[in-house]
Amino acid sequence: MKKLALHWKILIGMVIGILFGLLMTRIDGGSTFVANWINPFGSIFVKLLKLIAVPLIIASLVKGISDLKDISKFKNIGLKTIGIYIFTTVIAITIGLLLVNVVKPGDGISEETITKLTETYANSGGVQAKIAEASKQKSSGPLQFLVDMVPDNAMKAMSNNKSMLQVIFFTIFLGISMLLIGEKRSKPLKDFFDSLNEVVLKMVDLIMLFAPIAVFALLSNVVVSSNDPDLLIALLKYAGTVVGGLFLLVVFYMVLVKVFTKKNPFWFLKQLSPAQLLAFSTSSSAATLPVTMERVEEHIGVDKEVSSFVLPVGATINMDGTSLYQAVAAVFIAQALGFDLTFVDQLTIIITALLASIGSAAVPGAGMVMLVIVLESVNFPADKLAIGLALIFAVDRPLDMCRTVINVTGDATVASLVAKSVGKLHDNPTPKNWDDHYDEVK
Repeated sequence: MKKLALHWKILIGMVIGILFGLLMTRIDGGSTFVANWINPFGSIFVKLLKLIAVPLIIASLVKGISDLKDISKFKNIGLKTIGIYIFTTVIAITIGLLLVNVVKPGDGISEETITKLTETYANSGGVQAKIAEASKQKSSGPLQFLVDMVPDNAMKAMSNNKSMLQVIFFTIFLGISMLLIGEKRSKPLKDFFDSLNEVVLKMVDLIMLFAPIAVFALLSNVVVSSNDPDLLIALLKYAGTVVGGLFLLVVFYMVLVKVFTKKNPFWFLKQLSPAQLLAFSTSSSAATLPVTMERVEEHIGVDKEVSSFVLPVGATINMDGTSLYQAVAAVFIAQALGFDLTFVDQLTIIITALLASIGSAAVPGAGMVMLVIVLESVNFPADKLAIGLALIFAVDRPLDMCRTVINVTGDATVASLVAKSVGKLHDNPTPKNWDDHYDEVK
C-alpha cells in the first residue's frame, strides 16, 4: 500500500485542527482546554524547528561556501540573489498598491465599525507595543542595519534566533576564510561541518514526523483564540484584497519558474507544499527555514551551494508577502480615515516598504512594526496611528499566516532561479528519509 504523502498528512491535520477548534468554541471551557492541553504540542514543534535553525544555517552555509572552491562563484551567487530579491519585493509592493487603489476596500468601512475597532484594539498592549518598537527602529541611523548585521560576540548571536543576519555574516566570514587557507588546511573543519550538516538534516526528517499533529494543535489554537466574528466580516473586503494580491504574486512566481527554470509550476508547488503548510501554521519563515531548505534541496533539486546562502538570507530580508500586505494596509488605513495619498506618497511607500523588509524579523507580527514605519514615512498623523493599526488588528493573524506562505514561496523561487543561472539546479533530486540508515544501527 502506498504511503500517504507528507503534504496530505499535514493538510488533514490542518483541516481537523480547524474543525476541532470550531467545535471547542461552542463548548464551555473549550478554549481553555485547547490552550492547556492541545496548543503545547504545537509550541514544542515550533521550538524544535527553531532549535535546529541556527546549527543548520551554520553547517549548510559553511559546507556550501567551502564546496565552491572559488570565491568568485560566491560573489556571483550573492549579487544575483540580492538583485532578484529586490526585484521581486518591488513587484510585490507594486501589485499591492495597484490592487488596493482599484478595489478601494477602505471606502466601505462605516464610522460605526471604525469606532468599534478603535475601542477594541487602539489601546491594547499589542498595538502599543508595535508602535513603540517601530519608533525605536525609526530613531536609528540610516546605516544601522549594517551595524546590526555585524556581531560583537558570535556565541551570543548564535543563541538568539532573532540575530539571524549576524549568524549569516559570521558564517560567511568563516566559510570564506576556510577557502583562503586552502583545501588541505581546512579539511578537518570542513569534515566536521559536513557531518554536522548531515546530522541536522536527519533531525529535520525526525521533526517532520510530528508535523501533522503539530499543525492540528497550532490551527485549533488559532481558531479558539480568534477575534469577534462580526469585526472579521466587516474587514472582509480588506482581507480579500490582501489575499487577492498574494495570489497574483504566486502567479508571478510561477511564471518565473516556468520561463527561467523550465520546471512545471504545479510540480514546484507540490514539492514545496509541506514548507508552505508549516509556514501557514507557524506564521514564521524563520521557524520554517529548516523544512524549506530540505524541500528545496532534496525535492526541487537546488544544489546546497546555492540554497545554503539564498534561503537563510531570504528568510531574513526577503519579505515579499509582508511588503505587499504593508502596501495594501497603508492605503486601506488612509482610505478608511480620509487621509489623502498623493502619487509621490505611494512611491514613498514602495521605497520605505522595500527598506523596512530588509531589517524585519522573520517572526509573527513583524509586519505590523514595518507598517508603522511605512505610515510615518508618508506623514500619517501620529495621533491616528493607533486607530490605523486597530483597523487591521482583528485580521492580522490570519493574514500573517497567508503572507508567510508567500514569503517562503518567494525564497524557494529565487533559490531556483539563482541555481538555474549558475548551473546548480538538478533534474532528479534524491529525497532522504528518516530511516535511510536505520538498518545500520538497529
